[in-house]
Amino acid sequence: MPAFDHFAAIAPLYARVTYSKAGLLREIASLPVHGRLLDVGGGTGRVSSAIRDLVDQVIIADVSFGMLDKADRSSLKPVCGGSETLPFADDSFDRVIMVDALHHVIHHANSAREMFRVLKPGGTLVIEEPDIRTFGVKLIALAEKLLLMRSHFLKPDQIAKLFPDGEISIRAEDGTAWVIVRK
Repeated sequence: MPAFDHFAAIAPLYARVTYSKAGLLREIASLPVHGRLLDVGGGTGRVSSAIRDLVDQVIIADVSFGMLDKADRSSLKPVCGGSETLPFADDSFDRVIMVDALHHVIHHANSAREMFRVLKPGGTLVIEEPDIRTFGVKLIALAEKLLLMRSHFLKPDQIAKLFPDGEISIRAEDGTAWVIVRK
């Protein structure tokens, strides 16, 4: 864990930002579904809150206590843990999402293996990331480097290669890429 938790510092502001792509995420993740959804790197739960009514239970896994502290505990279950070693049994979740977080993890391959491991057979995993192939996202990546946020953005095809055993599709528009993995 970094010496300074950038995410705890921005958590109060981040919790107030509305997730504007809930309708699209609903379509991409094949929601609603009966079962459990894991939001990896879900922080304050802003994304999970927007789709909460589409699943039976939502669990947020994040390494930042400051972010999790802002999560709505009445409808979301926050769990402190990193994406590289998720504290859940194999085949535990019907849906797994990671929104705007993969570029912040240290070991992309370990995170991918863990998310795929906890996904039930027949389940869907969605990774939503800023599309580093676009100029605006390249500026964001530079800003995050200057802020010492250890960010490392991957192109959508690089993310897809992290899931050799999944059925993969990629969608990209307006500076955002979604890698959809079916198990």
